[in-house]
Amino acid sequence: MNAATQLRLLAGPAGRIDVAFDPPQGACQGVAVIAHPHPLFGGTRDNKVAQTLARALLAVGYACWRPNFRGVGASEGVHDEGLGETDDLMAVIAAAQADPSAPPDAPLLLAGFSFGGFVQSRVAQRLASEGRPPKGLVLIAPAVSRFDVLQPQVRTLLVHGELDDVVPLASAFDWARPQELPIVVIPGADHFFHRRLPLLKTLVTEWVRGEA
Repeated sequence: MNAATQLRLLAGPAGRIDVAFDPPQGACQGVAVIAHPHPLFGGTRDNKVAQTLARALLAVGYACWRPNFRGVGASEGVHDEGLGETDDLMAVIAAAQADPSAPPDAPLLLAGFSFGGFVQSRVAQRLASEGRPPKGLVLIAPAVSRFDVLQPQVRTLLVHGELDDVVPLASAFDWARPQELPIVVIPGADHFFHRRLPLLKTLVTEWVRGEA
């Protein structure tokens, strides 16, 4: 993503996990793990939305970890419909929190786009059940019409495009309504937020800073 990006191979339940790590320029304010869209439809950690999330979180001092899901890049294993991917993200979180770049008790923030949002909802629930919930959850166009995205139990930012033709906005409202979870709708945006990525970055940074 930039000159400071480090490529790492972490041990995971199905073999190696191929991760891009971006350290913040200044003092580390927290740890962020970012999940990309569906691997069977071309999703990788280098997806533009995933990279935008990393840029947004780097801007507020978070160390950012972007793994490739199973079977993508140098990550071993095969696609597991989000089940094994949940285990893999738990392994990435453990490595990220143990890394010397993270101060003790650094807050953890989870972010996911589309399929990645589904997986992160599972990770957030597992962490909460273990008594260590993340500080927050950023869901960008989560695939609520295609997967059983779990209800968040932590502070959550949900952003969706008005013209999303992959996960219709109506589906997002149907999912969010019972939880009374607000949705930030970007007018004119499609599923991949073409020409809306700078705005998406601003929304995420302001939310993390507590300005939104």
